[in-house]
Amino acid sequence: MSVLIDSPVWPGPRGWRFAHLVSDSSFEELHSFARELGVPPGAFERDHYDVPEHLHARALEMGAERVSGRELVTRLRGAGLRRPKHAGSGQAPPRTHG
Repeated sequence: MSVLIDSPVWPGPRGWRFAHLVSDSSFEELHSFARELGVPPGAFERDHYDVPEHLHARALEMGAERVSGRELVTRLRGAGLRRPKHAGSGQAPPRTHG
C-alpha cells in the first residue's frame, strides 16, 4: 500500500489541525483508505484528503506512511497524480471515483 500522510499542521474548522492524505499509486486506493479511516468524501480536494488530527494516529496504524509535506508532493507528482490548483496547465485532471 502506498498511502502517505504528512503531519497535522494545517489549521482548519473547529480549531483542529489537519494533515494531507494521498496515494502515490491510485485514486481508487486513496478513496478506499479514506473510507475505511472514516474520512467523509467531502474532505477530498483535487488530489488529497484533509484528515483531522484526531484520525492521524489511526491512519498510521492502518499503514499510511508518515512523510514530510515536501516528500508527499514529490511522490504525488512522480506518480502523475498531482492536480494543481492553478487552471491552465494544459492537461485535464485524471478522473476519480468518489
